[in-house]
Amino acid sequence: MKKLLLMLTIVSLPSFAGVSANVGITSDYIWRGMTQSDGISVSGGFDYEADGGFYAGVWGANINWGYATDDDGVLTEYGSGNEFDVYFGYATEVGGIGVDIGYVSFMYPGISEYDFEEIVLGLSMGDLGFTYAMGQDDFPDYTEISYGIGPVGVSYGQYDDMGDNLLISYGFGCGSYDCSLAYSDFSDEGYSGVDEDALVFSIGASF
Repeated sequence: MKKLLLMLTIVSLPSFAGVSANVGITSDYIWRGMTQSDGISVSGGFDYEADGGFYAGVWGANINWGYATDDDGVLTEYGSGNEFDVYFGYATEVGGIGVDIGYVSFMYPGISEYDFEEIVLGLSMGDLGFTYAMGQDDFPDYTEISYGIGPVGVSYGQYDDMGDNLLISYGFGCGSYDCSLAYSDFSDEGYSGVDEDALVFSIGASF
């Protein structure tokens, strides 16, 4: 699932039942190394976690994919607007290993031809995490390994037929808010023809 902060995500096990909300703003919404907003993005969502391990949530943010050149050399507007995600899953622990199995639907109102779905498997042991997202209906798969050292997180991911990405993040408190500073680098494999890198500041809060 896409979270409001560009911080390392390790599978966490729900410890209580309840509903929480989150809001955030980032200087650039980066997902798997690729910008989704080409600038400032505001996000927010709601999560439900049950004692037994079930969770569900919704999340949204503004996006701006800008323009790109298609296979015929024609400049095409991908679109701008909003992203809306719906997800649910089950998280537990087996033999000291965190296991998280979930489903995510990514929706883009007004440009629904880009909607897609993933089934996601997350594993964790201590500060080490592994994620495998299976794209549905011929969408590409994504594999990521991550490691956290205190407030510092490092992750490396491979997006089939699209490219590889590296993320290094540092999380810290900003008064009553959660902040992060992250460096992201994306190496293209022919998907867009453009490699990307970014230094991103994010601030958010959960309630």
